[in-house]
Amino acid sequence: MSRKVRRVPAATVGLALLATLLVSAPPSAASRAVSETYRVPASGTLKLTGHGYGHGHGMSQYGAQGAAKQGLTYPQILAFYYPGTALGRAAGPIRVLITADTDNDVRVVPVSGLQVREVGGPSYTLPTISKNTTWRLRTVSGSTVLEYYNGSWHRHRPGGKALSGAAEFLRPGDLTLRVAGTTRVYHGTLRFIESNTVNVLNINHYVKGVVPREMPASWERAAVRSQAVAARTYAAWERNAHRTRSYQTCDTTSCQVYGGVGAEDSRSNDAVVATSNRVLNYGGKAAFTQFGSSSGGWLSKGSMPYLVAKADKYDGHSGNPVHDWDTTLRRATIQNAYPRLGTLRRVLVTQRDGHGAWYGRVEKMTLDGGKANVTLSGDEFRSRFGLRSSWFHFG
Repeated sequence: MSRKVRRVPAATVGLALLATLLVSAPPSAASRAVSETYRVPASGTLKLTGHGYGHGHGMSQYGAQGAAKQGLTYPQILAFYYPGTALGRAAGPIRVLITADTDNDVRVVPVSGLQVREVGGPSYTLPTISKNTTWRLRTVSGSTVLEYYNGSWHRHRPGGKALSGAAEFLRPGDLTLRVAGTTRVYHGTLRFIESNTVNVLNINHYVKGVVPREMPASWERAAVRSQAVAARTYAAWERNAHRTRSYQTCDTTSCQVYGGVGAEDSRSNDAVVATSNRVLNYGGKAAFTQFGSSSGGWLSKGSMPYLVAKADKYDGHSGNPVHDWDTTLRRATIQNAYPRLGTLRRVLVTQRDGHGAWYGRVEKMTLDGGKANVTLSGDEFRSRFGLRSSWFHFG
């Protein structure tokens, strides 16, 4: 999900154009055909003004902060951003893919009480071995093997037996994973399955490692609690969607950013505990609680009934640096991205979503080149050139 609220990046690549704006339709609740023509100036520098940061679906994180500053509680914030949902409960484990671990094994630091087991099988306490620095699980000739390193690698048979299939490390406390030349600490177990490293842990412990990576823990208490519920709900939705897959979610922006124990903050942990097991349900199931950094003042319609398009009166507070933004982009940058254009002459915006200033987010546009035209969506244009949102206007 593109929903980051972490410190706003200094100058994303920008856009700007001399423009003639001819809007052909009045605003309404539906997508709008428009006719906007922006000619590239002689300088070749295109100028662009925009609103918001992210896709605009569901909760605006800066909006949640603004609402909390106005005294709203976390249930009130969530009700505004996800209308039609109801607070419910979800518990149990979730399986998280650790994407940075690409070594086709799972390596952990030896520690007292460390155990290993085949998934679903009995556990075996691993022995203390002189100068041992690492235990690992890996695949050899199609079988899972357990090894330790004390200057060289040695095979170990837990309980005198060979392992088969998926296996995992566990202990009463946390585990330290060796990954990408460093170490990371995780709650729960670290599972080796299908050559992947998967962290299996309680959903509340998982959310502790998510919230401070998605929203500053120093923000208003109600805002951070809203984030905790939205993150837990999104995780529960993903868990329901991927019940049989070896992992149910991941640790990057493709899912939710998750940093394990090292990401935790006492303030956001308090929010997780205060909302323990709380999720938003729709039709008796966990909702698809998308969220983004800033709505820019208008939420965009998503794929679910509770992801509605409506004005967001909380997003535009003084603490939100991306409610409004501007940037620049060189004509040469666009031409390099789309060589078949030849020389870029004009940008034509032909459809918007119908909401807010300029009739809202760009849905369809055309790049008019000397050799060919390129038609694309506003989201494609935003992604290609690092814009903060698809709600932009040239000139």
